[in-house]
Amino acid sequence: MAAEAALEKKAYDLVVLQSEHLSSIADYFIIATGRSDVQVQAIARGIEERMQKNAVRPLSTEGFNHAHWVVLDYNDVVVHIFYEPAREFYRLERTWADAVAVELPEPIRTQAEELRLRALG
Repeated sequence: MAAEAALEKKAYDLVVLQSEHLSSIADYFIIATGRSDVQVQAIARGIEERMQKNAVRPLSTEGFNHAHWVVLDYNDVVVHIFYEPAREFYRLERTWADAVAVELPEPIRTQAEELRLRALG
């Protein structure tokens, strides 16, 4: 749900990492990028709204006001939404290099790939 909601707000470079074997913090990490702080906030709001419709509320939310790195903690799933320069600087995928990338189901996978290609180009 969170990945789909992020894509609806045009998040790009979206990855879902299975981390349960690496960390007791969460089973999955979702990492997405926005082109501006305003888009990062919109992505975060979109995820929160979608999750709330399904009676799921975050345990905590960090970074919303500054919006360079917003973290939504849903216990088993932690969502990281970055503004482009912060994503490049922190590159969490390197930190969790041993995490298993989750293949997104269709049509979400195609949508994520299209947004990634548009961002490159």
